[in-house]
Amino acid sequence: MNNKMKLTALMLSLVLLVTLFAGCGSQSSAASETPAEAASDGPVLSKIKAAGKLVVGTEAQYAPYEFKDLNANFVGCDMFLAQKIADALGVKLEIVDMSFDGIIPAVQAGQVDLGIAAFTNTPERAEVIDFSALYETSMQYLVVAADKVDTYTSKESLAGLKVGAQKGTIQSQLITSALPDSQLFELDKYPELALEVSNGNIAGLVVDSAVGDSIVANSNGALAVAHFEFSAEEASFGKSVVIAKGNEDLVAAVDAVIAGVLADGSYQAAYDEAVALAAEMGV
Repeated sequence: MNNKMKLTALMLSLVLLVTLFAGCGSQSSAASETPAEAASDGPVLSKIKAAGKLVVGTEAQYAPYEFKDLNANFVGCDMFLAQKIADALGVKLEIVDMSFDGIIPAVQAGQVDLGIAAFTNTPERAEVIDFSALYETSMQYLVVAADKVDTYTSKESLAGLKVGAQKGTIQSQLITSALPDSQLFELDKYPELALEVSNGNIAGLVVDSAVGDSIVANSNGALAVAHFEFSAEEASFGKSVVIAKGNEDLVAAVDAVIAGVLADGSYQAAYDEAVALAAEMGV
């Protein structure tokens, strides 16, 4: 074999070796990526897929966001959102009704997978849980006895008086921060708070505008929205889904659903339908 043939043979051998090693490298890379992909789901999403169900905690006395129809089915625009998330994940939906102030601890403890209950997205809450993207922004009403709409028109007019809010809500914090001269009065349920206002035991209650409209509409003229306004800086609150920390994949999945239902108008349609149903039911 002459030198030229030897050189050609050597070069072919080197090409074959390089190709072989490249092939081995590709197989090794593919093998290492497969387990990583399989293990990419966070703890909650893995649990949801393994169980075949999404467990959502809510407080079902907050029409039009979450309440029960005459057949005791969970309804409302937040429940519509919960179902859309379950559908996107390819699992069944299970709703757990609990006290509002127990939902975040239940999410943290893994007793429920998500909290969907018109949760206001706040920096304080974000220290202990993660939030989805905003799916709604609402203002706050002061609901008072119908004959007091022109009495409680300023913070000064509420000084020294009791103002109600649902326990554990952002409305409680709003009363404390924006009405420092008033007394915070808390109960677990809004119907109970509305009764306290009707009976003259408290000056009024602070509530989301949509829920306030529903309370007023079903009070037989006893209640009304006061001629009082919080500033936008004080009380324009965005709503998000509550998710346990360390589950970025689940946050991303929920965010994708929210983006979809906002873009196609289906969340707004569900909201309008829930408002109509709540009015029909008188809740």
